Amino acid sequence: MKKNTKKLFAMAAAIVMAVSMMTSCGSGSDNGAMESPTMKADKEAAVDNGGDTAAIRTEEEFGGDMTDETEAFDGYYSDEALPEVNTEEYNYYAENSFLSVAEHPLSTFSTDVDTASYTNVRRMIENRQQIFPDAVRTEEFINYFKYNYAMPEGDDKIGISTELSDCPWNPDAKLMQIGLQAKDIDVQDIDSNIVFLIDVSGSMADENKLPLVTQAFAMLAENLGENDRISIVTYAGRDTVELEGESGANYTKIASTLAGLTAGGSTAGAAGINTAYELAEKYFIEGGNNRVILATDGDLNVGLSSEAELKELIEEKRDKGVYLSVLGFGMGNYKDNRLEALADNGNGNYAYIDSVEEAQRVLVTEMSGTMFTVAKDTKVQVEFNPANVAYYRLVGYENRLLEDQDFEDDTKDAGDVGAGQQVTVLYEIITTDSTAADSDDSRRTLKYQDDVDYPAPEKTELDEEDLNKELLTVSVRYKEKDENDSKLIDKPVKLAAYVDGSKMSDNMKLACAAAMFAKTLGNSEDKFTMEEIRNYAKGLELDAEDLLKLIAEYEDYYEGNSAYAQ
Repeated sequence: MKKNTKKLFAMAAAIVMAVSMMTSCGSGSDNGAMESPTMKADKEAAVDNGGDTAAIRTEEEFGGDMTDETEAFDGYYSDEALPEVNTEEYNYYAENSFLSVAEHPLSTFSTDVDTASYTNVRRMIENRQQIFPDAVRTEEFINYFKYNYAMPEGDDKIGISTELSDCPWNPDAKLMQIGLQAKDIDVQDIDSNIVFLIDVSGSMADENKLPLVTQAFAMLAENLGENDRISIVTYAGRDTVELEGESGANYTKIASTLAGLTAGGSTAGAAGINTAYELAEKYFIEGGNNRVILATDGDLNVGLSSEAELKELIEEKRDKGVYLSVLGFGMGNYKDNRLEALADNGNGNYAYIDSVEEAQRVLVTEMSGTMFTVAKDTKVQVEFNPANVAYYRLVGYENRLLEDQDFEDDTKDAGDVGAGQQVTVLYEIITTDSTAADSDDSRRTLKYQDDVDYPAPEKTELDEEDLNKELLTVSVRYKEKDENDSKLIDKPVKLAAYVDGSKMSDNMKLACAAAMFAKTLGNSEDKFTMEEIRNYAKGLELDAEDLLKLIAEYEDYYEGNSAYAQ
């Protein structure tokens, strides 16, 4: 079907859907105004699962109603559409601290390509709401933006870029940027088997929820072909198969099915998840893109609903060769903690859709990255040389930290990276002028230290003089999409790589600006004025327009406003 015909049909379908929504039996505002009956249990589960560093915090812990001073923005939301009580839920993670290289020579974590935190917080700023510090995940602010990294060479699916310069927020430290670039493959010849799993409970009735969901999925469906297969599963009080194994060429049927969805009832998400995976397995395409895309506000209230229960459920599904994308929608009753748990533990990625433009970015412009995995279970391990580094701190990734021995354990689940996607990492590094102690040439374990009992990394032989000039080595392990054994790539970083802060690249300037903005809004002791952040984001060849716009909005409304002082 020609694309202009598709668009005309989509417009007509949207009108039908809007009329259906007005006659829906569910009320999103009423449901969103109620405190989730499982909130107390979820808080207890979070403490049990996260130890001393993770907990759920809601609006009651930030001084009451979070939406008292909310204003309409650009006509998209109205004051009447906002719930009277904010029951959004987020996990709390303490900011990473500095670690001694002598005691902790290895830093190990899972990659993260999620961007939900940035767009969710953007929604709060644009709607002039109180900003939840716990909603801010620094790495997702950094990874929202695109950088100019070199593509991987040869058969590698991941390439490593590094840069070393001055740290804007710590004059005693250097800042190292690690950029991972995934191979950008041609996905036109890869067939897709996709299940749209859509929450149609009463809490999804608001205009920024189900209507936006159906628009987003209609955009994606426009780009599918004859050999692609689409199924649609909805869930409220029970799950329903709305469409099964339909050819992607039949856009009319897919769009009309989406347009006919209405919201109402309670939310039994676990039943829908089970049905969605069953359909994904039924129409499984060998060598293809097999994926469930979940669209919801996360406010589950029937059956399995806590973060711990959902984590256990999704872990049972992830080894079936079916990937998971989680799309979050709405506000007021949004359950970020549950959606992040689903994505992190289900071989998936997580985005928050706050507008039609964001849906276009995630599901159309960047579809290959969102939908097609090229490197699964991707882990990073940095080994620091104690001869030249005394202390280090990882910026962000607090909920992605791994045990050092997990790096070489191919059974350990980690993040997945899609075609052309990037992962950006920052480390604060405090160097030392001390020299490495003499040692024999046995080097059975670590590259820079031989008296610590860690698994031996794969490495090339270097003489002591070369080792002493190195600050660290970045190692990355990943698996090919259809393989179970990981591959290792690594890159050393030498002292000579340092460049003065005045010569910092646009890549590092943009990453610094995003990190500084996140630190200012989140659970960090480091705070900055918007002008300080803007100085790193302006005048770049990279696209920082969205960040600059958000900085200006925050500066205009929040800076100096005592009602929003953190």
